[in-house]
Amino acid sequence: MPQYMDIAVNLIGSSLEKDIQRVIDDAKAHSVTSMVVIGSHIEESQQAAKLCQQFPKQLYSTAGIHPHHASQWQSNSAQTIRELASTSSVIAIGECGLDYNRDFSPRDMQRKAFSEQLALAVELQMPVLMHERDAHEDFIAILKEFRNELPAALLHCFTGNKLSLDAYIEQDIYLGVTGWVCDERRGQELASIVTDIPNNRILIETDSPYLLPRSMRPKPKSSKNEPKYLPYIAQYIATLRQQNLEDFAAQTYSNSRTFFGLEN
Repeated sequence: MPQYMDIAVNLIGSSLEKDIQRVIDDAKAHSVTSMVVIGSHIEESQQAAKLCQQFPKQLYSTAGIHPHHASQWQSNSAQTIRELASTSSVIAIGECGLDYNRDFSPRDMQRKAFSEQLALAVELQMPVLMHERDAHEDFIAILKEFRNELPAALLHCFTGNKLSLDAYIEQDIYLGVTGWVCDERRGQELASIVTDIPNNRILIETDSPYLLPRSMRPKPKSSKNEPKYLPYIAQYIATLRQQNLEDFAAQTYSNSRTFFGLEN
């Protein structure tokens, strides 16, 4: 039976926080044996690292500042993340990047926070977990400045088009695919190009508690997405890619462990 790694879960500061033990147990019962808890600002990154220490080899975390919180970036932010990154459970810098869809932080602040976190990932030689929405041109321009020196880069929750996909593949980055691909309204374009992601660069994720796969039948009673649904997403993508589920699951699991520098 295949095992899975959910590379992006929002356990802290979300509706799942009060049910963490159950969420982890349910995930394990569905062969999701490890997951990465996202840190989207300093306090959340600290809480995530602390939580993960209670679940060694099951939970890992990231440390960074999401573009929504980029206005919180201060002169000491890099040092705080640097210290967090020395924690054994912290395996990537991020979630960082650009989001011009919501513009919760000024765009110049987003670009500054993104650049400085990429520089930190280069300095520490750690992988970086990134976010991009409606900001492709600026995002790729900033990424290119650092790409040659980054050990590994991942754009999580990829929902772009063929043009952006080709640009990301050219930069040799990993792409995380969520249940967005199961959405017959918004995910059709992604479903049509998911076959173009190289076998050694595709990762799978739930981005829980968001993006519950719309095509699940029977439909879950709760609208909250959970890591336990990752095998469903894997099956859906494997079918689109005309791949055997066990082969696809093994490939994405291996890709995840390789990206984060973990043992397979």
